[in-house]
Amino acid sequence: MTASESKVTIHMVSSLDGFIAKKDGDVSWFETADHYEHGLKEESAEEFLKIIDCFVMGSRTYEHALELSRTFGWVYGDIPSFVLSHRILPIDRKNIEIYSGDLNNLVNNRLKPNYKNIWLVGGAILAKDFLLLKLADDIRLSILPVILGDGTQFLDHIGQHQVLHLKDVTAYKSGMVELWYEVKKE
Repeated sequence: MTASESKVTIHMVSSLDGFIAKKDGDVSWFETADHYEHGLKEESAEEFLKIIDCFVMGSRTYEHALELSRTFGWVYGDIPSFVLSHRILPIDRKNIEIYSGDLNNLVNNRLKPNYKNIWLVGGAILAKDFLLLKLADDIRLSILPVILGDGTQFLDHIGQHQVLHLKDVTAYKSGMVELWYEVKKE
C-alpha cells in the first residue's frame, strides 16, 4: 500500500452547539432518546469497525475509554490504536501503542504506509493539530440532538481558514446527523 492510498479521518461526536464533552469531561449525553422516523438505522459497532484499520487518540480520550471499558468493554476492538501522550499510561492490550513525537513522522512514515483507513477519534486539541498540520483528509462529524451550552469545543479557535467539501450527509433514527467533509488541500 502506498501512503497516497491511505486517508486520515477525524471522527468527532458533537452537540448541536459544537461541544464534544461537558466541562467535567462527561459524555453521557451521547446516549439519546430521540427518534427520527425517516432516519437510517445505525450499523452495529462490529460492522462499523470493519472499515477502520487504525485509531489515533489523545491521552484523555484513551483514559476515558479505559474507564468506560470496565463497564462496556473496549469499544475499539483489536484494531491497532496509537495514543498520543508525553505521559506514561497503563496499557493492558497488545494493540495499543503510546506515541510521543512528531505528528508528521507518525502519520507519513508509520501510519499511512501501513494502514488505509486511519481514524482520529479524540480529542479536540489533537484534531486541531491534525488540521493545522494538514494531516487530515476527511472530517466525519456526528451531531447529536442536544445543546450543552458549555464544555469542550470541537474546533476551538483553530486560527486558520480551512475549505471543506461536503461528501455526504446521513440522518439516523437516533436523531444523530453525520456530516462527512473532505478537507481541501490548498
